[in-house]
Amino acid sequence: MKSINIFCFGFGQVAKSFIKKLIIEKYNITLTATSRNKSSKENFNGINFNNYLFDNDKFDNNLLLELKEANHILVSIPPEKQDDLVVKNFSNFIKSSKVKWITYLSSTSVYGDHKGEWVNENSQTKPTSFKGISRLRAENLWLSLQINKNLPVQIFRLSGIYSNEKNVLVRLKLGTAKLISKKDHYFSRIHIEDISNILFKSLSKFKSGEIYNIADDRPSPSEEITLYGSKLLNIKNLEKIEINNLESEMLKNFYKDSKKISNTKTKKYFSYSFKFPTYIEGLNYIRDNFI
Repeated sequence: MKSINIFCFGFGQVAKSFIKKLIIEKYNITLTATSRNKSSKENFNGINFNNYLFDNDKFDNNLLLELKEANHILVSIPPEKQDDLVVKNFSNFIKSSKVKWITYLSSTSVYGDHKGEWVNENSQTKPTSFKGISRLRAENLWLSLQINKNLPVQIFRLSGIYSNEKNVLVRLKLGTAKLISKKDHYFSRIHIEDISNILFKSLSKFKSGEIYNIADDRPSPSEEITLYGSKLLNIKNLEKIEINNLESEMLKNFYKDSKKISNTKTKKYFSYSFKFPTYIEGLNYIRDNFI
């Protein structure tokens, strides 16, 4: 049985999905995680672990001992005021740890707006949102550590994540999904299981200093996906909202950027075939098994 000692900065949906994948693959798992809540002992799918307080610059010093023992580190917490809190607080401790695999989860928002054209890992990064600017700064901090302190770092740029629990079908059933019309607006998405599967692949095929786009094969307009979801659920007469009539600033910012994310490098390097290559397979599977 293979063993892994993994430290998760943040224990959200991606980290939990990855741990589930390790359980399925019958790994012997030593797990430590952080959250903004007070330190506690937790259990996740039969695994007992310490969940340590880490909130901005405040953290439980007890986590340092476990961080030094970790051989794998997954970083999924977002930057705070354009600072990567892990780099800021723990870069020296990580340098003296036993780590051989660090994955920083970034976002495709770092690319900004490319007018609906394809982008790959070598494309210009010109983020338009505060989130994208912060993510790009954090990426550069991690890559600087990789170069200057010889740390084993890879970066995953994640597209819009959906899962069996969080998806357009659930929003349609709740009546919260919006049919938003904007001509030639493309964005990419990824089912959380495919993220976990690629993370798992990278355990045995790791190359430090690399960046990978994690996106499915079919970038599509939001309107196309919502219409397909409504067809699956037989929901008719959805109200269409023009982009200029949106009230949510977050949604307005989302529709500023249009790009198609290429996953060619990821598929080729990891020899990976997507479980859900497009939203069609993903939503059909969710409808048949969870709705």
